[in-house]
Amino acid sequence: MRRGFGVACAVALLTAGCGAANVQIEPPRSDGTTTEVCTGFVSALPDTLLDTERATVRPDTGVTAAWGDPPIGVRCGIPRPSTLSPDSVLQEVDGVLWLPQPEDEPTLFIAVGRTAYVELMVPPTYGPPAAALTTLSTLVEEHVPALPEGRL
Repeated sequence: MRRGFGVACAVALLTAGCGAANVQIEPPRSDGTTTEVCTGFVSALPDTLLDTERATVRPDTGVTAAWGDPPIGVRCGIPRPSTLSPDSVLQEVDGVLWLPQPEDEPTLFIAVGRTAYVELMVPPTYGPPAAALTTLSTLVEEHVPALPEGRL
């Protein structure tokens, strides 16, 4: 539970008057290869997700994205989740394995088994995250190479 709280604190919505929303997302620290993979992935993300418009993210590092209010957040290149183990319960969506957090009522999903871990945070107000997971799974499959079989 503590991890989910920390991530929730990493995404904050900031509004600029009546204009478009700016979302503050703490970017993950990663190496050059991971950053290159992640910038390609993030640049391919759609302009809308779960019927919400893409927001401006600050700082603009190229490895994060957000949509809507409350913000749906994506971070690419996060560290390997400490909760990931060989017996973790994973969800497979279009060939991509996701680690749901918390397991019983997830609002945070981490794509695992890839050269970069991708984190998707969907606030409960959006309802089931299936459409977001399907959209992101397609793009993860296209842009984030899989690790050798059996490695998470």
